[in-house]
Amino acid sequence: MSFRGFQKSVVRAPQQFKAKFNIGEHTKDPVFIDAERRFHELEVETKRLHDESKKYFDAINGMLNHQIEFSKAMTEIYKPISGRMSDPDSLEVQGNPDGIRACEEYEAVVKDLQESLKPELEMIDSRVIRPANELLDVLKVIRKTATKREHKKLDYDRHNATLKKIQDKKDKSAKDEKALWKAESEVEQATQEFNYFNDLLKDELPKLFALERQFIKPLFQSFYYMQLNIFYTLHEKMQHCDIGYFDLTLDVEEAFVKKRADILERTEQLTIVRFKTSGQKKPPPKYGNKPAAIEAGPRPAGLLTAESPSTPSLASVKYGQQSQLDVVENPPPPYSASATGLKSPMSPPLGSPSSPGLAALAAGKPKPPPPKPKPTRLSGAPAVETVTALYDYSAQAEGDISFRAGDVIEIVSRTQNANEWWIGKCHGKQGQFPGNYVKVG
Repeated sequence: MSFRGFQKSVVRAPQQFKAKFNIGEHTKDPVFIDAERRFHELEVETKRLHDESKKYFDAINGMLNHQIEFSKAMTEIYKPISGRMSDPDSLEVQGNPDGIRACEEYEAVVKDLQESLKPELEMIDSRVIRPANELLDVLKVIRKTATKREHKKLDYDRHNATLKKIQDKKDKSAKDEKALWKAESEVEQATQEFNYFNDLLKDELPKLFALERQFIKPLFQSFYYMQLNIFYTLHEKMQHCDIGYFDLTLDVEEAFVKKRADILERTEQLTIVRFKTSGQKKPPPKYGNKPAAIEAGPRPAGLLTAESPSTPSLASVKYGQQSQLDVVENPPPPYSASATGLKSPMSPPLGSPSSPGLAALAAGKPKPPPPKPKPTRLSGAPAVETVTALYDYSAQAEGDISFRAGDVIEIVSRTQNANEWWIGKCHGKQGQFPGNYVKVG
């Protein structure tokens, strides 16, 4: 906006405020008001026509591009994963050559379809989107004219109000007469300018509306037939798409179930899919899949003694995995007051002959009584909660603690579920341990 335009807007501001709140007298032309309403609808619908046509154009292009990227992603999935560090069968080539070939054929079909549809999409751009954009440019020019007409109406009403105020004055001085002559001159000029733009728009807008109908009719027909051509081309290309990898004689759902076979059941049998991810280390839902190296019983040499060559290391067998040794899948039995009668697949029996040392000692020796609690009036902190170890446990990873059956563990934090990891202190060390290896109280 120029400085002169800014000055005019400041002068028109009071009259604009009065018009907005319907204060004083204002010029109203019913014919123009109706034409301006129709013109506003034309602006909105033309903008909508342009935007929706552009969205359709982008959607067809995007659909084809997504199909190509989909086939590329499937090709990468079908490629062999052998020869990698995480693959135990690195010498065995595991891949899906038929699936890779099908993806490549599908990608070639979609690219050919993209080339076939390119002329139709270009016609949508040239015969629908571009004309709608040109019509928007024309409407912007007409909108500027309507805005100028509104400004001239404000000037006309403002000068009329000034002239009427001077005319209503009873005793006019020489200065008032001069102001009256100036006001009459300004009203005459404002009337000419307002009538020019008002009559121009009332005369030209109906012609624009008639031309609008002639513009929309071929535009809609062109879009309709080009859309039919796109759908027909899509149907023909995909109908004659013959990829042997797909059995088109079957129902879609039936073919999916047949291809999937028992993959879902085999996947659900993997323990790793049952792990919880809550930010801290947690075991599987049940400790039934305890490594057989632990089931064999505690070693007589103690927890810190080196392992024998014939015994697999605990670090080599992880929770939830099927070991080559025998693994019992039953969970530990419910805890009872007597520790001598407990037998669990997660731990060796306390009276096992293979561990006559620690197990027999823990089974025969009664648990020492807990120390007498301090009087309530003297204790400034709450009583420390402790648990008693039911089985031997060796630390499986950094942050775990080791203990033997009968050890008393001081609880730092625990949950209400015994099948989760708790945190406690034992032998001067703090760490995590499985909750179903201990007895509360």
